[in-house]
Amino acid sequence: MNLKHLEYFRLLAEVKHYTLAAEQLSIAQPSLTYAISELEKELGVYLFERNGRNIRLTKYGNIFLEYVDKSLNTLEDGRRTLDDLVSPTKGKIDLSFIYTLGSKFVPVMVKNFLSQKNYQDISFSFSQGTTQSLIEGLKSDKYDLALCSFVEEEKEIDFIPLFKQELVLVVPSNHPLAEFTSIDLKEAEPYPFVSFNKKSGLRDIMNQLFREAQIRPNIACEVEEDSAAIGLVSMNYGIALMPNIWMLKHFDVKVLTINNPLYERIIYMASLKNQYVRPVVHLFKDFAEDYSIKHSKEIQI
Repeated sequence: MNLKHLEYFRLLAEVKHYTLAAEQLSIAQPSLTYAISELEKELGVYLFERNGRNIRLTKYGNIFLEYVDKSLNTLEDGRRTLDDLVSPTKGKIDLSFIYTLGSKFVPVMVKNFLSQKNYQDISFSFSQGTTQSLIEGLKSDKYDLALCSFVEEEKEIDFIPLFKQELVLVVPSNHPLAEFTSIDLKEAEPYPFVSFNKKSGLRDIMNQLFREAQIRPNIACEVEEDSAAIGLVSMNYGIALMPNIWMLKHFDVKVLTINNPLYERIIYMASLKNQYVRPVVHLFKDFAEDYSIKHSKEIQI
């Protein structure tokens, strides 16, 4: 079925006059007459009948018009969606990130991005999770980009380093260690830890630091995200090794710098390799890299 013939049919049904319809379509009237005739032959019914100098839809034409309207409108919606997908300054970006980045970094960076000239028609869909869940989301095309930890065995994923994140020891404000401002991690061995679970990118980092400090931590509980860890620490449930995030200022805890072993976590921007990337996503990727370089000394997580 010829798409042009369907468009001709819909307009002719609206104006009810071959000459007027042909003029609006910028085609010769015989061409319009031929197109409608071919459509009627294909369908096996007459779509129009004479009504004085004009024409009108037959019973079958009225029925068919409903389906033509729906079909052409759906195709037009699809065309507009594709236009948005390939537009360099319009469309939606599905951005995912680890919990650590949700309170400060992502909101500030996205606000800076959207304040740029001609970016007002770009929107975002935000998702949070552990590094493992974000990587799985990338592979299933759920997300365009993920801000997360590096995962060694993920050969399908391209990891671009953005910035470093300091790791600190967080203790209750009335804890015996709270009298210090910095600490050798070995000194924390006697106390129970609030740990991140195995889905978190922080878990491997914590295990590495414990090995380097030659301690066997007493894990009181495991959590998935940062606010839960901070809340448990503030309630004297244990101490926690975690990123130095902005949220820590709002809890009754003491933040200790770790002077041994030294470690800085790197946050990466992850995306699928060898896959078509929409222009608007490329635009944000370039901005995020540039933003992280320019603001590396002032980034707050």
